[in-house]
Amino acid sequence: MDRRSLLGTLAVTGLSISSAWASPSQGERLAIAARAQVGITTRYDPTWTAIRYPNGDVPRSTGVCADVIIRAARDALGLDLQQLVHEDMLKHFDAYPARQIWRSQHPDPNIDHRRVLNLETYFRRAGACLWLASSPTPGDAFPYPLASGDILTWRLLEGQLPHIGIVVAVPSILPAENPKSRVVHNIGAGAEEIELAPFHPNRAIGHYRWPIMP
Repeated sequence: MDRRSLLGTLAVTGLSISSAWASPSQGERLAIAARAQVGITTRYDPTWTAIRYPNGDVPRSTGVCADVIIRAARDALGLDLQQLVHEDMLKHFDAYPARQIWRSQHPDPNIDHRRVLNLETYFRRAGACLWLASSPTPGDAFPYPLASGDILTWRLLEGQLPHIGIVVAVPSILPAENPKSRVVHNIGAGAEEIELAPFHPNRAIGHYRWPIMP
């Protein structure tokens, strides 16, 4: 189909050129919202903090790795992981590791959604898990192709520290190389964007594509 025919087709179907070629996917919107946190969130602070519910947050200048995902979901898609995780934990508390890991006796909307292990559980329960490690896997070796907005989890420091980040760019040349994809995360100095390759010494755990929408 030549350019004139394509323009005619767009006109007939009521589509604009901008919506046909420039409308970002939900994954791309998540990536844009994650990148927007770089330079805004400049510190890391895991301290338990009382926050409002729903749509609660600590000051944007600080946070933990999970806050990158939480803020991207709110900013890009209007989805509140604080409320989503809390409501699921109210119904299925024992499906989460809160009792075993943190000795929690009931859900806590101030902190539950800000813990990587709880987010991993929620994403699995939501049907958003594309891959879950069954054996030690290098931290840049996710077996399925990555896409902007994908959520990745690791265990750092010889498998001891849960960590989470969000894919914001993938190579445009095929075959795409996952280690050259870029992620935004907060590992201690605020939100930053880096290549996936430096995660290699650590352990890749999960690959999620959330939310699942019709």
